[in-house]
Amino acid sequence: MTIRVEKDGPVWTVIHSRYEARNAMDPKSAGELFDAFIEFDNNPDASVAVFWGEGGAFCAGFDLKAAASLADDDDGVNQLRFDRATEDGHSRGPMGPSRLDLSKPVIAAIAGPAVAGGMELALWADIRVMEASAYMGVYCRRWGVPLIDGGTVRLPRLVGQGRAMDLILTGRQVMAEECERIGLCEYVVPHGQSRDRAERLAHHIARFPQLCLRADMRSLKDQQGLSLRQAMANEFENGKAMVVAEGIAGARRFADGAGRGGDFTEI
Repeated sequence: MTIRVEKDGPVWTVIHSRYEARNAMDPKSAGELFDAFIEFDNNPDASVAVFWGEGGAFCAGFDLKAAASLADDDDGVNQLRFDRATEDGHSRGPMGPSRLDLSKPVIAAIAGPAVAGGMELALWADIRVMEASAYMGVYCRRWGVPLIDGGTVRLPRLVGQGRAMDLILTGRQVMAEECERIGLCEYVVPHGQSRDRAERLAHHIARFPQLCLRADMRSLKDQQGLSLRQAMANEFENGKAMVVAEGIAGARRFADGAGRGGDFTEI
């Protein structure tokens, strides 16, 4: 097994451990990673996942040694057995979970390279925590390997079309400081601290009422491509049941004295 999960209450840390290959993804690891995130999303006791690559590398992309062994026609691509719906309707990507649309947040803890398909996995996550020495880049540009795990879709949504075009066409290295500046990551931390910071952030998020949190997360994702009027209507539909499920009880806690002055410690 190259994928393992370490659980700390509602926070699950999903660990990819092929560090001898800088956590490059092969078909076996992709399948295990896909299954791990399906289990996380389906488990009622899990609230937030941290995605981390063991050994100082997030993911160096798809394992090109595995790709080199494929037949050089459509049958070779089909050997990867991706983009096929599972029994529960989910679809697996070449890198594993890249086609999943989870109901719960995933935080990528990024050390070292998150390049090519590894960058696409980082983009798939909801929040990215990068070490100052970490970097992204479309390194597969050199070998004629396209982005097929969401890179051309998610990257412009995060950083805008012009910046996305620059990164996709040049394949250049993008260090953590630039990633934060252009919106490609949300946090930069010292070397060696990405997992710890991501797990602390995950525990902070897991403290909140989860039904409301997931409704807001769903509304944010669903508004892509909608008109303002449609997005507002969708937001209301996603949220109105949460007012009854959690919001009224939360308002009563505030009325009883909790959370005054923006205090997040007693909620």
